[in-house]
Amino acid sequence: MKQVAVATIAVAMLFLSGCSASQVINTGGDTRCKDFITQDQNKQNDEVTKMLKDKSGAQPNNLEISATRLSALTYCQTLGTPDTKISDAPHG
Repeated sequence: MKQVAVATIAVAMLFLSGCSASQVINTGGDTRCKDFITQDQNKQNDEVTKMLKDKSGAQPNNLEISATRLSALTYCQTLGTPDTKISDAPHG
């Protein structure tokens, strides 16, 4: 019972500490630019991979992931707003 209480407190602390959902959960294409640009490359790749897989149903290759991550990052840093979803960035 004590372990459940500790786990519950730990999860609550994550949410109360200002972490957004995409920093805790892989939200794929629903990831907002404000979160995406603050993530490390591995987390960005995870988000992009989920977005591409959700869209096509197939596992994307490394070139697709890298190109789409760069496109989303560039879009978020230029034309996108903090609340723009990365799926709104132009990508092929």
